[in-house]
Amino acid sequence: MIHSLAFVHPDAKIGKNVKIDPFAYIEQDVEIGDDCWVGSNASILSGARIGKSCKIFQGAVIAAIPQDLKFNGEESYVIIGNHTTVREHATINRGTKAGPETKVGSHCLIMAYAHVAHDCVLGDHVILANAATLAGHVEIGDWAIIGGLCAVHQFVKIGAHTLISGGSLVRKDVPPYIKAASEPLAYAGINSIGLSRRDYNEEQINNIASAYRILYQQGLNISQAASQIQSEFVSSPEIENILSFINESDRGLIKKRIREEE
Repeated sequence: MIHSLAFVHPDAKIGKNVKIDPFAYIEQDVEIGDDCWVGSNASILSGARIGKSCKIFQGAVIAAIPQDLKFNGEESYVIIGNHTTVREHATINRGTKAGPETKVGSHCLIMAYAHVAHDCVLGDHVILANAATLAGHVEIGDWAIIGGLCAVHQFVKIGAHTLISGGSLVRKDVPPYIKAASEPLAYAGINSIGLSRRDYNEEQINNIASAYRILYQQGLNISQAASQIQSEFVSSPEIENILSFINESDRGLIKKRIREEE
């Protein structure tokens, strides 16, 4: 149902059973899948492609042009998967010609006042807590949780199943399966609770922990640690994911936590 006080451009493509509340604003080049809800004063602008069963809360802005001085009006998009929720006043900007897409996966939760900048790519089941802020070109793997008030530097990569403490400044790449905390942001152990909740068994979790002991506790440089991990472990999806992340890191990895007594 589209409320009479909402503005929906006649060329926008609206799926079945979509509810659009009063004062929502939907521009021309927009596609919204079946069973979505768009709250009052939400703005969904040209270039938005929203999947099925999504919830866009009051005041959210989807597909505004990038906050990038190099942007020159090129055609670009925001693509959001199915069953994703965007809470109050969160913002997701369009991509640039470098992308040209900003992507948010399925079953994600983008909490109030969070910001997803141009050309970011978020996997499935990602959570951005309140006022978490992503600069441009950030990549986040499936099931990652970014705490409230985090600020993530442009081009940073954050691995799958990662948990980052609220208020963190994320300047370096954060490998998969770990917790990260402190200032400067550092390795704080394995996200074992999150992994067990997602049906990783004890052997898988122990292998992940052993790999990170090599990376963070044996005094090796990154290339030495990657070589030792590859030689000591039987190939598995978890180990291959860790090695792939290490090898593809452009900004360098976060370091281990420096304790006061050290």
